[in-house]
Amino acid sequence: MDAMPERHFILASPLTMMVTRNSAFISKESLMSNCLTQVCAAALLAYSLMASSLAPAAAEGTKPVVSASGVIAAKSAYGMDETVDRLKKDVAAKGITFFQQIDQADLAAKAGIELRPSILLVFGNPPLGTQFMTANPQSGLDWPVRLLVYRDENGAVWTAYTDFTWIAQRHNVNSRDAQFHMASEVVASIVSSVTARR
Repeated sequence: MDAMPERHFILASPLTMMVTRNSAFISKESLMSNCLTQVCAAALLAYSLMASSLAPAAAEGTKPVVSASGVIAAKSAYGMDETVDRLKKDVAAKGITFFQQIDQADLAAKAGIELRPSILLVFGNPPLGTQFMTANPQSGLDWPVRLLVYRDENGAVWTAYTDFTWIAQRHNVNSRDAQFHMASEVVASIVSSVTARR
């Protein structure tokens, strides 16, 4: 058998192979590290932008703020009467049942107590809201929806209602996520009818 030409079997030395492998590994490692750095930087930038845009909005009351007790408050762009009227019109336009309007300041005045304007609107959609109670009857404490409209000490008008995620946690309801999400979207949409001038 003839010897094969040497050029067909050029073997790299073990050191050359190790350097080549390490170079490939280092370049892949550098690439991965560079990508990770860019992703982290982008996430940090996004977080910073989000935090900076939310802080002034919350201070101005233009975006709903969720308190630790589960209350979402949003500043109205209108006076007390117009806020109440707009909210009721939006509830009606959505085909939601309006149950009651309670003038809490009037009730306080009848008891000889002075209270800034405070009106509680009670409304709901029985096919949606009663599903919470089929999961836990005690969730009926938080349904129908109660939306408070009040004037603060500076004369600003606010809306306030209980966050549906908080309600779900309060009553340990884990099987109605879609319904709670829908209820959250609906009440946020109703409140949005007064948070910006139209």
